Amino acid sequence: KYRMLVPMVDVVFADVAQPDQARIVGLNAQYFLKTGGHFVISIKASCIDSTVAPEAVFAREVKKMSEMQMKPQEQLTLEPYERDHAVVVGTYRPPKKVKKQ
Repeated sequence: KYRMLVPMVDVVFADVAQPDQARIVGLNAQYFLKTGGHFVISIKASCIDSTVAPEAVFAREVKKMSEMQMKPQEQLTLEPYERDHAVVVGTYRPPKKVKKQ
């Protein structure tokens, strides 16, 4: 709906606290993020699945991101400031490395 009005961006930041937030960020990256652009996503484990350990939720969300051409580069928990929260930073469609001969 907005794609024709908004230019491609360098960074997408998301703090949406939704069960499908990895999908939401992936779609926004697909529509608005430049190839090689970066993303920052805040994950609140209890908003996604409160029945499993937060670490398992974080790992599952990182895997989902990887499946959407989003390459997570760093993951930080926000303890002791926020319980069961993590921030993941990464690159969308990172450029392929050229092999040196």
